[in-house]
Amino acid sequence: MRKNIEKASENIRLQEGFPVIEQLILECYLKPGISTKNLARKALLPVPVATAIKKELIKADVLKQDRGVRCTNEANTFIENEWKYRGLNKALYQTCMENTVDLKREFSDTLLQLEALFQLRPQVNVQIDQSACTPETSLKRALLCLQEHSLIGKQILCVGDDDLVSVSLGFLLKRLFPNETGDKAFIDVVDIDERFLSFIREIAEKESLPIKCHQVDLRQPLPEKMLGQFDCFFTDPPYTLQGMSLFVSRGISALKRMKGLPMFLSFAHKSPDVTLAMQREFVRMGLVINEMLPRFNEYNGAQMIGNRSQMIILKTTDQTTPEFTAPFEDALYTGEVKRTVRTYRCKQCGEATLVGFQRDISTIEELKNQGCPNCKNDTFDLIAKKEVD
Repeated sequence: MRKNIEKASENIRLQEGFPVIEQLILECYLKPGISTKNLARKALLPVPVATAIKKELIKADVLKQDRGVRCTNEANTFIENEWKYRGLNKALYQTCMENTVDLKREFSDTLLQLEALFQLRPQVNVQIDQSACTPETSLKRALLCLQEHSLIGKQILCVGDDDLVSVSLGFLLKRLFPNETGDKAFIDVVDIDERFLSFIREIAEKESLPIKCHQVDLRQPLPEKMLGQFDCFFTDPPYTLQGMSLFVSRGISALKRMKGLPMFLSFAHKSPDVTLAMQREFVRMGLVINEMLPRFNEYNGAQMIGNRSQMIILKTTDQTTPEFTAPFEDALYTGEVKRTVRTYRCKQCGEATLVGFQRDISTIEELKNQGCPNCKNDTFDLIAKKEVD
């Protein structure tokens, strides 16, 4: 069946990528007899395109037309065993897929568990821009992963996880599969802070959650074994342009080489100029913004960002590539940026520009927005960094 689906996907050559084809198949599994019109609506596709996909999947013996569209028996077995949907609480799943799901009603017990654990988590280290999101926010991120069809049967990476998203993902899986003991997803965490990694390991062992933790300094490239392995990633990076670009770059390097894969970026609400620079970075990395959810994340004691940040869902394209692949030597955290003077060299003409404390240009965002003073190019290399007393 896997080969049948892959062959049909090759024949279809859908611009949106394989994840949309997978979504269509899952809709037919979860709602046998669904109409072609509703399939198109679910996948945000024109009806003729959805019809063409349906016909190709029928040829491949994946779907059949029988009082609507539904999966063949062989496809149902494949989805349950290979895509890990066996034992799914379909009623809860359908509730979770609604954007209006009431967390306090549907997940009151889970939230109580998370609240107890969040009270025990290590103290955040503001020097590396850690902040403490609420249990509701962590669980909302997990639900978002499910709604993007990136949870069940997937390999998920948390690029930094002081917000315990990995734990929320694990608890959500336990609710969705109450009678199953097998792993329904594979969750990895990379973080520099061993305190949080140890805390997550303890929870994962006690609660039988499918989480593996790795101590990694993201200034260095990810370990070779983690490259090109994952279906999505979460990150809540330092709230600097360089921090965002670095963490997203490391996440991209971990993703499978496939278009349409999501990444969940939590980032502070910024001024229009900084937002412009941020979107320029997305374009440079070959990413598209699928959705922006303002005030999605809530934090305790993060007054610097108004206790709120936005969730940005990005997706890969054929042109996706990380901006940073080598070791990172630039200023990364907010405190570093504020107390350093850095020299950047234009990649196009070689002009050197000083950026930072008590300089005309204080941040790399400003430099990229203004462009090189000599040629207006907007890409630069860091060539020197000096701390200011």
